[in-house]
This record gives sequence, C-alpha cells and structure tokens, in this order.
Amino acid sequence: MPLGHYENFPVASALVPAHLRSAVVAIYRFARAADDLADEGEASTAERLAALASFSEKLHQIEAGRTPAEAPFLALAGAIREHALPVHLFHELLSAFAQDVTVKRYASFADLLDYCRRSANPVGRSLLALYRADSPANLESSDAICTGLQLANFWQDVAVDWQKGRVYLPQEDLVRFGVTEAQIEEALADERWRQLLKFEVSRTRAMLESGRPLSRALPWRQGLELSAVIAGGLRICERIDAVGGDVFAARPMLATWDWLIISSRAIMDWPRRRVAAQ
Repeated sequence: MPLGHYENFPVASALVPAHLRSAVVAIYRFARAADDLADEGEASTAERLAALASFSEKLHQIEAGRTPAEAPFLALAGAIREHALPVHLFHELLSAFAQDVTVKRYASFADLLDYCRRSANPVGRSLLALYRADSPANLESSDAICTGLQLANFWQDVAVDWQKGRVYLPQEDLVRFGVTEAQIEEALADERWRQLLKFEVSRTRAMLESGRPLSRALPWRQGLELSAVIAGGLRICERIDAVGGDVFAARPMLATWDWLIISSRAIMDWPRRRVAAQ
C-alpha cells in the first residue's frame, strides 16, 4: 500500500487480514508522521521538539478517553481502543524521534540498540498486540527483526544521514576499524571502510535470522508477510555486500528484480513454516 514514502518493506499488504488492515495503516501513519517531524522540512530544533511534544499530548488525550479529530490521531485512537493496543509503545516512538533531533552520534553499539528499542521495536510489538500474539518469545523475535531492519536501513543510508548531520555507525566501531568521519564526508570506501560495513552487515544479518521463528509462530497470512519482510532485510544486506560496502556511489535500494527474489524466498520458506508448526 503506497503511503507517500519509498519503503524497503510492504506496509499493510493484501496478506494482512482485511479487518486488521486499517489498524496497521493507522500505526504506520502515526509513526511516519512523527518521524517526519524529526527529519523533514526546515524547522528548527525547538520547533521539531515542540511538534513532537504536541503528538505526545494527543496520545495523552487518547489515554484519557478523548479522541483528537485530526490525522493521524483519529484513526490511531480507533485502532488503540478497538484492539487494546498499548499506548506506551507510541510514547516510546516519540521519545526516539525526539532523540533524533538532538543526538547525532552513538558512542557504542549498546547505545544504538537502545535507540532501536524505541524507534523500531514498538512497531513490531504493536502489530503483535494487534494479532493477539504478543507472547514473550514472539516479542523477543520481533525485537530482533525490527532492530535488524532499522540497522540495515542505517547502513543503507550512511550518506543520506551524513547530510542530516547524523552518524549512526557506533563511534567504537569507527575506532576499531580505523575509520574517520572525514572518510564519510569524502565518500571514501577504502578497505577499512569495507571491513567496517562488512562487520555491521554481518551482525545485522544474524539479528534478522534470529527472529525468523516468529514467522513460523504467526497465522499463515501474517507469517508469510513477515517471511517477506525478513527476506527484504536480508536482501538489503546482500545489496550492501555486493557493492563492497560502497553505499556512497549509489544508495542500495530494492528494485523490481529484488522484490521477485524476496517473494520467491518467502514462498520457499513456507514448507519450513509448516514443518516447524507440526
């Protein structure tokens, strides 16, 4: 479902049961709108933070039983009430987006994971709550997938984020591989850079793979879509590896051929889902 942005992964596809699709779109549109407040346009830091604070206030209104009339809150309020979605997850998203406005570097991988815990994982947790499948094991797998997808996006967008003044590559990893921020500014993909990106992509791939059991724990429609999402994340990793980590020359993106590969891999994973479920 096209919602106005290039996306690596499907949003509210036909595989989502029809009675849940509007709620999925409501979740996505809230997250997208809030993220845009932190990222898009020419607003000042103070203006961005104020806009995000206004989003937070609207969430408090929903918690208090009121329904803000404007988008994206009207649809989100309906989804929260109809499906008993945890509102604190949407507050966590806002905290991450506010952090994006003020925090431009991450000292350690642990710091980056904490950001992903709030910027990405709440979306997966909201969907599991929507599907009534939010068991501890499923939540753990979902977190691994969502964080993996976020990391793949970071490595894909190094050059884009640099233009916004952000470096998501952990500073400890830059030091470990002898890479400087000057190389990012110069778009210099030398051997040290290639080894750094190879390392980041490798552990991102492992994280995505570790979440695969969730696709086998969900009903077939949601499970098949999730298999495609995981395959998409892994395909981005392959695309980065294929250019030797040189994400400066061209942003690795999913083209038509990639989507055919992703669909094929998701379908091929179906027999394994059936065996695992037996």
